[in-house]
Amino acid sequence: MLKFYSIFLIGFLIGTTSLFAQGKKVEILVAKDTLKLKYKEINPLAPAKAAFYSAILPGLGQVYNKKYWKIPLIYGGIGAGLYYYSVNNTKYNSYRNAYKRRLEGYHDDDFQYLDDSRLIAGQQFYQRNRDMSVLVTVGFYLLNIIDANIDAHLMQFNVNDKLSVRPELYENEINYKQNLGLTLNYHF
Repeated sequence: MLKFYSIFLIGFLIGTTSLFAQGKKVEILVAKDTLKLKYKEINPLAPAKAAFYSAILPGLGQVYNKKYWKIPLIYGGIGAGLYYYSVNNTKYNSYRNAYKRRLEGYHDDDFQYLDDSRLIAGQQFYQRNRDMSVLVTVGFYLLNIIDANIDAHLMQFNVNDKLSVRPELYENEINYKQNLGLTLNYHF
């Protein structure tokens, strides 16, 4: 068996050296495919770029994906979160300052009609809402990044006319009632 492999190896090496020793270039003709593919070239870095752009500046990933209509939604969500953070922080600080002044012995604040327990409850309420506003703002920021990444992935998804899904109404043969169905067609 070893003798067979050694003879095969020697024959292979002699055959390949004789090909190179001829000095002629061997041209291989390859027939080009006559079908033109209509598929776009896949860029595997596009989702990462879109997510990076959205992380740098919210909405920039959507511009990269050419989904301009999403930008006002992103800035509206982030802006609403920041607005409610500002409002709740202002009210929290006013309740907190009033309570601190009450502890010092002053009763000349805007909340004279509230007792100390109501001032503490107001502080806790506006502090919780302020913290929730921060979470909403961070949530919209993360949703912006995730949306840009997923949208860039789905832009490379192959959807053509060969695949179709459509609803279909058909009549039941037993009681002649209308039924709703879904057909999935794939044409080769």
